[in-house]
Amino acid sequence: QAQLVESGGGKVQAGGSLRLSCAASGRAFSSNTMGWFRQAPGKERDFVAAIRRSGSTNYADSVKGRFTISRDNAKNVVYLQMNSLKPEDTAVYYCAATSGIPLRNGVREYDYWGQGTQVTVSS
Repeated sequence: QAQLVESGGGKVQAGGSLRLSCAASGRAFSSNTMGWFRQAPGKERDFVAAIRRSGSTNYADSVKGRFTISRDNAKNVVYLQMNSLKPEDTAVYYCAATSGIPLRNGVREYDYWGQGTQVTVSS
């Protein structure tokens, strides 16, 4: 059964840090690229970061220098370390995976999705 499970969300004050984790199982086990997206109330789901099995990474401009994506291929887990959090980072964060290497950072490029984990940053 293809499945992605996020964890690590919570509430933090501006300037604080959180680390999100995403565990892959089933058909998502062999995915080449894993990514993180986020969706705030009333807004579209936006790209945050992605990482290939090789370790190559890609970030949205809004999080560059603050967020770091990494993965443990042996454990089939991807992480998102979030530092210097801002209120505008508040959203539900979703883990996603695809067997290929996406040419664009869009929702439609990913095949598997987790249920999301809430991140709330207070000012």
